Amino acid sequence: MTAGVLVVDKPQGPTSHDVVAVARRALGERRIGHCGTLDPLATGVLALAVGQATRLVQYLMATDKTYQATIRFGLVTTTYDTLGEVCSRSDARPTRDAMAQALDRFRGPQMQMPPAFSAKKIDGHRSYDLARRVGQPPPTLAPVAVQVQALTLDAFDGDCAILTMTVSSGFYVRSLAHDLGQALGTGAALEQLRRTRAGTFSLGEAVTLDTLATASREALQSRIIPMSSLMTDRPALHLDAGTAARARKGVDLPYPAPWPVAPALTRLFDDEGRLLGLAVPARQPGFLHPTVVFG
Repeated sequence: MTAGVLVVDKPQGPTSHDVVAVARRALGERRIGHCGTLDPLATGVLALAVGQATRLVQYLMATDKTYQATIRFGLVTTTYDTLGEVCSRSDARPTRDAMAQALDRFRGPQMQMPPAFSAKKIDGHRSYDLARRVGQPPPTLAPVAVQVQALTLDAFDGDCAILTMTVSSGFYVRSLAHDLGQALGTGAALEQLRRTRAGTFSLGEAVTLDTLATASREALQSRIIPMSSLMTDRPALHLDAGTAARARKGVDLPYPAPWPVAPALTRLFDDEGRLLGLAVPARQPGFLHPTVVFG
């Protein structure tokens, strides 16, 4: 089985776990995990780590994402999207100028409150499970530091706005929709969401869910991005056979002299060009510590 990442264009409706289940059946591989949840409402880029690549999920998830979102004004829901129970409605609508001014508040670094209906864990329980308890108060979540690198207003018809944004890992577009509605005094909820990019993965390399379910195993394996082509935005260090053997044992490695400092994360390759693992700065200055090593 080829290890790497298979990018799927998730349709609206299935959960991310549903897509993983289809991939496991299609590829005959149990070791498959997604690199960042998409809500059932959302469509677009869902990267699936296959085989040994599942050990890289935490690193593949910690990347910027680009979304196109449709936000509807005049309602507030329990889930911050139009699939949730409506808490209130309003006839008030924002002007384009008011929206443009409000959007300025959501650019750059900020603290964001995740939705109660989210996959955040509280004392070992998913927040959405706690939020569904009848007769119980909603879970108490802590705000999270996030970053909005870009946020543009593409269209506005008075009732709905279409926004394109590039945001950091951990950002909730549903929270942006809710918070924007609160800032404008109209209420708002997310109506549509499409993820067009997740880190280095894009729609251009994605297969549809129908293709995932019906294509031959060989055809799907040919679409898997191999381990050596993952995380290309990270620096690479190619090791000779002796140094690679030490890295496999977890021995700290000196990093090349031209490097002024050790990068936060470095890809390690063996002398045959295969991804050997990942390394982080060691406690000893001038050295890298192998943190993930493949056999």
